[in-house]
Amino acid sequence: MRSVFLYFAGDRLSTAELTAACLDGHLVGLGEGFIPADTIETASLRAASLAELLGTQLAATHESAAWVHGIADDPPARHRVQRTTPRRLHEPVGRRFVYRDPQIPDHDLVTIGGVRVTSAPRTIVDLARSADGAPALLTRWAREDVDAVRAAGKWVQDSHRIPHRRVAIERIDAALRTT
Repeated sequence: MRSVFLYFAGDRLSTAELTAACLDGHLVGLGEGFIPADTIETASLRAASLAELLGTQLAATHESAAWVHGIADDPPARHRVQRTTPRRLHEPVGRRFVYRDPQIPDHDLVTIGGVRVTSAPRTIVDLARSADGAPALLTRWAREDVDAVRAAGKWVQDSHRIPHRRVAIERIDAALRTT
């Protein structure tokens, strides 16, 4: 069930009406939707704002998942998504997201706001393995939830067959040293 606090273009209001409400100060943008200006932004609302983009076969990963978990202040310009189903998808194409095909195992996913998102430890490992390593996000995560970063360190230590494992271990250790 969709939140009554979320508005999407073409649902209850047109794009023009939503934009006018933003200009009047009644609504603000949140992810792929809009919420009343006085609504408290929660992880559940952030995730639910991605429901139309993700559907039932995709999960938010990397920076998108960090935003849903509340570590990143702003959503990424293009969301990072990955399939959750065992069956390969006809590769989805969109300007609003970057799609990765490998299936994410169910044990690495959580459901927030009716949307599937990578768990905090999996998100931390994905960020640590990425090209830039997202050092600011990893450091912030270590300051705000050191247990999740430690769980990510254990997760990557126990996983012997993942790409960029050594780099991830080094980056997670560096984030833990900042606390």
